[in-house]
Amino acid sequence: MDKVITISREFGSGGRELGVKLANALGIPFYDKEVISMAADDMEIAEEAFRRYDEQVEVPDYLDRERAMALSDLYEVPISDQLFVAQSNVIRRLAFHGSCVIVGRCADRILEDSVNLFVHAKMSWRAERVMAEEGVADRKETERHIREIDEKRKDYYQYYTGNTWGKAQNYHLCLDTGLAGVDGCLKAALAYLEALQ
Repeated sequence: MDKVITISREFGSGGRELGVKLANALGIPFYDKEVISMAADDMEIAEEAFRRYDEQVEVPDYLDRERAMALSDLYEVPISDQLFVAQSNVIRRLAFHGSCVIVGRCADRILEDSVNLFVHAKMSWRAERVMAEEGVADRKETERHIREIDEKRKDYYQYYTGNTWGKAQNYHLCLDTGLAGVDGCLKAALAYLEALQ
């Protein structure tokens, strides 16, 4: 396999786990939050400052009258935009160095020649998975949290790519972990990738 594989995922669907297993099965590197660390290093900024804006859009409020702003401040680039550019540069650099699996961060739109997967599942399956992983019992709050993260991912994706997150036509392969499980989806992804060679 001489391609970069990108994975977009609904929260709680097991997309990250699938990415790790896929990278291991193919013997290639896996990147998720490591992209943030690399971007922070490139910009010589503390990683924690970047994590706050991970897959989120910061829209400055230029009409906020309480803040005294110099005219030049109107032209400052929001940190979320700076982070997106820095992460995009890291993602392109990783792709240049060879095959790998990259989770999230609009990598499917940043790279032109990647194989793009979307991982999803029904809310009930995702809620059960998140509750088990995080040791919580409040299903209603868990589902609210899942919807909130999915909404942020959707907004981030649309803001930076102009495309619709989760729309099947934007990906090469969509996988439902709720039906096949992570391991079943791994087998399907491997079969799909083998057919591309």
